[in-house]
Amino acid sequence: MNQARVRLYLLPSYQQEPVISDLVRKHRLTVNITGAQLGQPSNSSAWTDSDSSGWIDLELQGSNQQITNGLAFLASLHLKVVGKPNVMGDSWHY
Repeated sequence: MNQARVRLYLLPSYQQEPVISDLVRKHRLTVNITGAQLGQPSNSSAWTDSDSSGWIDLELQGSNQQITNGLAFLASLHLKVVGKPNVMGDSWHY
């Protein structure tokens, strides 16, 4: 079992979509939401940092392939994913 800690920045158009559910269902990942900040979505559908409607901190658990596929899925949605550092001294990293 491998683990990754990431921050997912949401496009406004995805704020009401089941992105996290799809990670669990389609990619068989265990997902723990460790933090989030969601704002009001803007009318823009193009990605810029200023258009982000918020972020979600996730801890992902699964095989290397499952995590890789899950991250590729997020990239295919044009969502910004940033790895979080290993601040706890544990095995969580990306």
